[in-house]
Amino acid sequence: MSSKIPLLLIFFASLCFSGLSVDFDVGNTRGWEIPPANNSNFYNEWASKNRFRVGDAIHFKYEKDSVMMVSEIEYKDCISSHPSFFSNNGNTQFKFDRSGLFYFISGVSGHCERGQKMIIKVMSDDSNKGDSSGAATTILVNVAASTLITMAVVHLGLISF
Repeated sequence: MSSKIPLLLIFFASLCFSGLSVDFDVGNTRGWEIPPANNSNFYNEWASKNRFRVGDAIHFKYEKDSVMMVSEIEYKDCISSHPSFFSNNGNTQFKFDRSGLFYFISGVSGHCERGQKMIIKVMSDDSNKGDSSGAATTILVNVAASTLITMAVVHLGLISF
């Protein structure tokens, strides 16, 4: 029985800490590349389907390209001579350290104009206050986690009824 206790502690810890931050792959399996000609808004649609919070990170995976974080004006104009963030290593991670809007474009000439750009809205940690759908989700997650923990404890025979 004592060998089962560490397993239970690992399981419980993973449940408790799994909601701290999330890593997102930009564009899912597509990665960071010029979007299809018929869907130049691909990256903004992808971003709008996700909920980003302070502490989350995004990963840009690409070949022969780059990613830049720019101002709103530079985003609209698809040009930046002094981005606030630049990377061209093919596997770029960017961690959100504040709430607000973040503007990303490709650094390769012509790619941004063809839709390789994205706006991400990052919520603050307290953005769920007053949001009933967020509160309902939190309650459901807590109930599910409690149920799983109880099932694990009973299954491992740590408590007998």
